[in-house]
Amino acid sequence: MLVHLRLTVPSSLTPDVRRLLLDDASGTNVVLHEGVSLEPKGDLVECDVAKESVNELLGELADLGVGEHGGIVVTTPDSTPFAAAKRLEEAAPGDPEDAVVWDAVLEEAENGSVATLSYQLFLTCAVSLAAIAVVTDSTVLVVGAMVVGPEFGAVAAACVGVVFGRWGLARRAALLLAGSFGLAVATVVVLALVLRVVGLLEVADVTGPRPQTEFIFHPDVWSFIVALVAGVVGALALSLGKTSAMVGVFISVTTVPAAGNLALGLAFLEPGEITGSLAQLGLNLVGIFLAATLFLAFQRLFWKRISTFVERRFGALR
Repeated sequence: MLVHLRLTVPSSLTPDVRRLLLDDASGTNVVLHEGVSLEPKGDLVECDVAKESVNELLGELADLGVGEHGGIVVTTPDSTPFAAAKRLEEAAPGDPEDAVVWDAVLEEAENGSVATLSYQLFLTCAVSLAAIAVVTDSTVLVVGAMVVGPEFGAVAAACVGVVFGRWGLARRAALLLAGSFGLAVATVVVLALVLRVVGLLEVADVTGPRPQTEFIFHPDVWSFIVALVAGVVGALALSLGKTSAMVGVFISVTTVPAAGNLALGLAFLEPGEITGSLAQLGLNLVGIFLAATLFLAFQRLFWKRISTFVERRFGALR
């Protein structure tokens, strides 16, 4: 697996960039288009690099000033069916499936910390579905609410901010998480009060027996353990770009369902529902945050050498 680098380089930096790319044993297909870049004015340089080695190369390009005075675009080709690509993959340390491009992780985290209208709408709809799931005692709707909820992006952004010491990022993500949940819960409280006034919702719908969904507001030690495991899986999926695994993270934890039950508890001023839901919500968020932060820190320090060891030890078995 190779990644493609497209660099717009000021002419004064081109000789250093050209030398760097030609001397890098992990790269190939180095192409120079002189004078074709209009903004920024300069040259266009392209190359393909083994994914396992791209972090070091991006760091060296940043040291040369390409990121500050030019442009760097990283893309992943769908296929690289040529002999040099296979040789580069075999020579690079580790396995490309385990390679983490930290610049991509940071960019994903930055995107996850931005408050957008779509993010708020997704979360509000998810909390609304969770509230309906409580009233109807429907596990199907609970799962639906979990999948719709977008909150892991903000949690992951806060974790990345802590691991990389980007406290502004961590602060923005935390504020997004608190503000978006607060607004979503407040919106569902208002909707619940309207339904209560028109007679479609009664206190018995909230406090009555709910054998299928009572786990939403009855947290225990397993709730915290599940949150820890989900945090590790979420961090791994984020760093490796395994978006399909994210669905499992969403379904595993009852963050959004707890918020839906909290809204109903607030609408009817039921202390048991409120405290139980807050406890579940807090356990989930704290567990995910702790596990994801620790795992990302572990990855940043040790992942490459462990991946290299595993590839060398077991690569011959393939």
